[in-house]
Amino acid sequence: MAFDAYDDYEQSERVQKWLRENGVSIAVGIAIGLVGIFGWQQWRNHQASNRAAAAAIYQQVQAAENVGNQAVADQLTEQLQKDYDKSSYAVFATSERARHLAESKQFDKAAASLDWAIAHAEQPALKSLMRLRMAQVQFAQGKDKDALATLDQLGDKQYAGLASELRGDVLVKLGRVDDARKSYQTALSAMSGDSPLRDALQLKIDDLAAAGKQGA
Repeated sequence: MAFDAYDDYEQSERVQKWLRENGVSIAVGIAIGLVGIFGWQQWRNHQASNRAAAAAIYQQVQAAENVGNQAVADQLTEQLQKDYDKSSYAVFATSERARHLAESKQFDKAAASLDWAIAHAEQPALKSLMRLRMAQVQFAQGKDKDALATLDQLGDKQYAGLASELRGDVLVKLGRVDDARKSYQTALSAMSGDSPLRDALQLKIDDLAAAGKQGA
């Protein structure tokens, strides 16, 4: 029993000594941990607040576009780019502005907007979508080789059908009929059976076949 009592006493003394030597560091560690938890919660709240604010501005962008007030839509888009450049809403708004610019044949400005969208799109799928739209603008500009190079950078299979069809369109323009046919077939295979785009794509394939027979 004496040895047991001595061991208990010695162990208690060692624990107290260790606490005296390390008590400050333990307290600091706990304090840092609490600050970290609080900071993380604050950061999450800040992120949620930013997303909500960006979403509200994007809704205003859409409302302005719906009534044809492109000037206001552009101003709001610039606000998103400036204040919420890491938000997907800024990317979407910029892409919409690029679409309007392309429709009015302002292809250089449309491409500049899409450059911004590609640079600021953080999700791979969203970046691929912006690159697909860039390739569409480049094709409309007559920059066929640039369009093919942009399509080569697409990594998301979600847009494989649209990308392959566009590649086929570019290849037809370049006179590479066999390659275009393969791209169209790839696009057709990637599309679902009930896709409304299948008929138009099949027509392109049929036109290439008819053109081949005439050439023969």
